[in-house]
Amino acid sequence: MKKTYLTLFCILGILMANAQQRGNKPEREAWFMDLGFGMFIHWSLDAQVGAVISHSMAGASSDYLRRFTTELPKTFNPKKFDPEDWAVLARLAGMKYVVFTAKHHSGFCLWNTQTTAFQVMQTPFGRDILREVMEAFRKQGIAIGLYFSPEDFYFLYQHQLPIGRLQHPQHYPAQNPALMAYDKRQLKELLTQYGKIDLLFFDGPAEGLKEYAWQLQPELVVTRGQMNTPEQTLPDQPIPGPWEACFTMGTDWQYKPTNDPHKSGTEIIHMLIETRAKGGNLLLNVGPKPNGEIQMEQEALLREIALWQLVNQESVDHVRPWPLTREGPYWFTRARESNTVYVFIPGGKEWKLRRKKRFCVSYPGRHRSDSRGSAGLCQRISGISTGI
Repeated sequence: MKKTYLTLFCILGILMANAQQRGNKPEREAWFMDLGFGMFIHWSLDAQVGAVISHSMAGASSDYLRRFTTELPKTFNPKKFDPEDWAVLARLAGMKYVVFTAKHHSGFCLWNTQTTAFQVMQTPFGRDILREVMEAFRKQGIAIGLYFSPEDFYFLYQHQLPIGRLQHPQHYPAQNPALMAYDKRQLKELLTQYGKIDLLFFDGPAEGLKEYAWQLQPELVVTRGQMNTPEQTLPDQPIPGPWEACFTMGTDWQYKPTNDPHKSGTEIIHMLIETRAKGGNLLLNVGPKPNGEIQMEQEALLREIALWQLVNQESVDHVRPWPLTREGPYWFTRARESNTVYVFIPGGKEWKLRRKKRFCVSYPGRHRSDSRGSAGLCQRISGISTGI
């Protein structure tokens, strides 16, 4: 009988050891929802030519692909790259995590990899950019996230496969064993040689890769590939559970040298408020210049956001949606660990600087509806316009 029990325990142990993690851990998703605001960084060697990042390779001639993959690495030398400046700016702006493009669709790797020569160590710069970014942001207490493209245009080019985004079965790692093995070798480097990675953003098919990533780091939170991550748009209604809205400041993700009108600081702050009121995180993108500097327009916007965060940060950190997401022009968030409700009231031309004003906000509940149809008791609050 003892032998039978021992056999059963051994079988059970083997089954448990082989069980694959199928999702983010709930406590880690709750941690992610508390963060609220992150910095997305799109940067690669083709920032030098102001191209739409990576996508110029799709459908290109063999001559263009040869120049892209052999000539651009020879001139990539961002002499003004200082990730500590990036990280301090992110912290001032109230950003709690960063997502950095370790490898975009082009396949160019911004870390010291043993998997390919198409990487930063084979450029005049010759430094492990990813490691330096991680160290700088960790120093500021900012959680580390990586963007990783399972599709790899350089891999496709080397294997004489058509280059495109999910237009061919072999673009999917699950249908291309060689690509799957290649991606896994790269993920193993990233998740075993760079310390704890908090977040992973798969911009492409994540099946088979996210499970492998969780094997290497079970506490990892997979965003894209596991949760809703809308680009350049916000949902009409709150979405249950964790989600993340990805927005650019201008019109493109990577550095665009011409004709790139940017959002105003007020627009971005309103986006942050609406996203948090609806239960999501805002991942706001910067596209550093080829020399490594954050472009002047984007730095200015981040500093404008920093001023607002200096005054109002508690209203967007560690919050959840309130039952009443919005009433008229007012947005609401609720502190996760208390009964505090934050009300965001727009200023506008009617509210002059340093003038006191009173507002009526109704609480949702089983009380009488007011004339606007919002159920609840009216709580009067007052505020003074500060100009922020």
